[in-house]
Amino acid sequence: MTSLGLLKSTPFRVALILGATFFVAMLIAGFAAFELIGRELESRMDQTIGDTFRVIAESYGDSDQADLIDSVTSHSRSTLNHDQIYGLISETGARLAGDVQSLPKANGWTTQTGQELGLADAQSERFRVFVGQAGLNRLLVGSSFAETREVGRLALLMLACAGLVTFVIVVGAGTVLATRAQKRIDVIAATMTRIGQGELDARIPPGRRNDDIDQLTRQVNAALDRLSALVEGMRQVSVNIAHDLKTPLNRLAISVESATLASDRGENVSDQLAQVEFEIHRINSTFDALLRIAQIEAGARRARFVRVRMGDILDRIADAYGDVADEEHQTLVVRRPPAMPDIDGDQELLIQLSANLIENSIRHCPPGTLIEVTGEVQNRQVILTFADNGPGIPPDEYDKVFQRLYRLEKSRTTPGSGLGLSLVRAIADLHGASIVVSDRAPGLVVTVAFPTVGIV
Repeated sequence: MTSLGLLKSTPFRVALILGATFFVAMLIAGFAAFELIGRELESRMDQTIGDTFRVIAESYGDSDQADLIDSVTSHSRSTLNHDQIYGLISETGARLAGDVQSLPKANGWTTQTGQELGLADAQSERFRVFVGQAGLNRLLVGSSFAETREVGRLALLMLACAGLVTFVIVVGAGTVLATRAQKRIDVIAATMTRIGQGELDARIPPGRRNDDIDQLTRQVNAALDRLSALVEGMRQVSVNIAHDLKTPLNRLAISVESATLASDRGENVSDQLAQVEFEIHRINSTFDALLRIAQIEAGARRARFVRVRMGDILDRIADAYGDVADEEHQTLVVRRPPAMPDIDGDQELLIQLSANLIENSIRHCPPGTLIEVTGEVQNRQVILTFADNGPGIPPDEYDKVFQRLYRLEKSRTTPGSGLGLSLVRAIADLHGASIVVSDRAPGLVVTVAFPTVGIV
């Protein structure tokens, strides 16, 4: 990955921002720690100076000035580089002991420079000093700020180094992660490019990490499967439309031509016009069904959803198709529990779904066939089962029968448009229902499972 590509990588930029944020936070924390440490050291410095002052001042017992001078001199000689400073001035202003040449005019706590205290070799150094009375004498005890500054400097340096190391580690880790992520994204991009060039069977190789990119990969592959199925469906629909409309259009052209010739001869053209009307009606019915399926798949009918009593729909189906089955010498049996849950749906479409499945069995099964429709409740779902003991269909055709204009009878000479089960699938999808075709041996079973909204 180039440096420009790395800078455009989202994981790397996130790592860079986090690293910079952490580094700034470390600096802020370091300055805060520096202030706290400085205040604590100054507090302890004041305490140490005060304790030392009391120890020296107590050596002035019984007004023995010689002991006081010896104590100041001893303390002054024990320090190096003016880490601690001492001074003793008599009541007349004469310097008696210590390393400072002059004392502040007022007693108490002050901050002085080495120049103000007369320290020739530490003029720029700052000192914390306390001046008080030791008998008739004035005593100064002080300490340099050099140690405090050094501790603070070390603390800042340590925090800065820690922040820098952390920043480098975060950016380095971000670079590694960005490189790995970019490789996976490049694979996705390459796959999408192939798909854009017409390779609809191309898929993104699945990963094993089960992270967000792998989840995205699965979602994209699922979308591609759906897209491929839709494209194949459209292709198949186009082919089937060509097959289904070619014959009626040819018959329509022949009928019109025959009617025209008969009219020219002065003959009655009623039969030819009736045939023309029949073919036009058949073509219109096919397009009406296609438009109806498209409308349902677009979800336009969802606005008409209400609470629907599934038991009432099964009762109406039993009443409407019982006599139709009898005329075909078949038997229709409808079973349902006394109480069934409601579902949210379009009652007209749900009746259409049930009617299409029953008509499909009546049309394609021989006399003597038993057609059973069962309604039941399982796992908070309303299950409708449409079964017959007819010839059934081959298992490899189960999914294909829901395609638009698909017909098992390849010659396409029998009546029908091949849209009945496509309409069933569209209605089921609109209602969030699953639909499964299975073998009854002999016969066929179609199971539709609807989500429920309550018990009636």
